Amino acid sequence: MGMVQEFKAFAVRGNVVDMAVGIIIGAAFGKIVSSLVADVVMPPLGLLIGGVDFSDLVFSLPVIKEGAAAVTVNYGRFIQTVVDFTIVAFAVFLLVKGINRLRRHEEEAPPVPPVPSAEEVLLTEIRDLLKAERSGH
Repeated sequence: MGMVQEFKAFAVRGNVVDMAVGIIIGAAFGKIVSSLVADVVMPPLGLLIGGVDFSDLVFSLPVIKEGAAAVTVNYGRFIQTVVDFTIVAFAVFLLVKGINRLRRHEEEAPPVPPVPSAEEVLLTEIRDLLKAERSGH
């Protein structure tokens, strides 16, 4: 099999397509969570701790060369990223917990017995009639 055909077989396999869809949705979900954290969670949190905006928290390193731009350590952005990750991890945890609960309910449901075919019903009736005749003699 040529390399092109092999790649085509790999690329259209169900798992690869499912993975691509998951990555795209995950990226979009990440943007939603980042907006939630930056625009909804962090402003009140910053207000509670004295009006601090985490994204502006920096530590400036000493300038070694005159005229050079200051080098900063943006630890506020790091804090923001850690909060983003924590919220994403919690959201995924809740999602997985919900899915597991649904699976558990499906597993706990008693299996529905199969509906007997017409032949099985007829044979059962014949068996019951034969048993009744034998017990009557």
